[in-house]
Amino acid sequence: MTDTIADHAAANLRAGSPLVEMDGVGKAYGAIRALESINLMVNAGEVTCVLGDNGAGKSTLIKIISGLHPHTEGVVKVDGEQVHFSSPRESLDHGIATVYQDLAVVSLMEVWRNFFLGSELRKGRYPLAPLDIAGMRRIADSELQKMGIEVKDINQPIGTLSGGQRQCVAIARAVFFGARVLILDEPTAALGVKQSGVVLKYTAAARDAGLGVVFITHNPHHAYMVGDHFIILKLGRCVLDKKRAEVTLDELTAEMAGGQELAELSHELKR
Repeated sequence: MTDTIADHAAANLRAGSPLVEMDGVGKAYGAIRALESINLMVNAGEVTCVLGDNGAGKSTLIKIISGLHPHTEGVVKVDGEQVHFSSPRESLDHGIATVYQDLAVVSLMEVWRNFFLGSELRKGRYPLAPLDIAGMRRIADSELQKMGIEVKDINQPIGTLSGGQRQCVAIARAVFFGARVLILDEPTAALGVKQSGVVLKYTAAARDAGLGVVFITHNPHHAYMVGDHFIILKLGRCVLDKKRAEVTLDELTAEMAGGQELAELSHELKR
């Protein structure tokens, strides 16, 4: 399984090398500050988990890295060079792929069509060349099988797959098209225990192959299973920034639940 991912990750830097760096990054929408003074480093061969409740700033962070919204403060670097993305295409051209919570799939389309959605192969020169349907079916089927993703029929609508399978197809698609940094937006939020385990398995496989993974979640238990570095956001600010060896699951959970605020509330309730 990991051999296939590694084939597409061959261009990655050695494990531990910085792929994406954010230094003092902020984002303001008029008078509203969605992010402030965020420092983040995404290293090759590591999973960086960004946690936070609703409104913490996780979505804004994703939009900045993926090129959807430009940052208004600070510096963003990719491979050590300062960048200021103006579109998702620019981010993708730098090897940064985002798998959003809604997956950006078309439920009624076949699995192979979704695998190549927006990047279809053609026989000959665009725009008159016909689609290489046989080639796309063959490649999608081969890539999914090598990753251990089993589907009954590559021609079945992707909407008939389980949530975990659809997530894994989206991950395989991003890696196949050359992603070196993989951003996963709440990949286990709507999944059961078994399907969440499948997604976490392939998240770890991508990390082990040398990709830098940004795992966005509000679930500290899922984060701790695959994470190497943990960032907790609260109201646009970073309230925790620690490596795995520096924090326990209990500490991570407590900080996510409210940290000192929760302790003060508990004290008040005992009065």
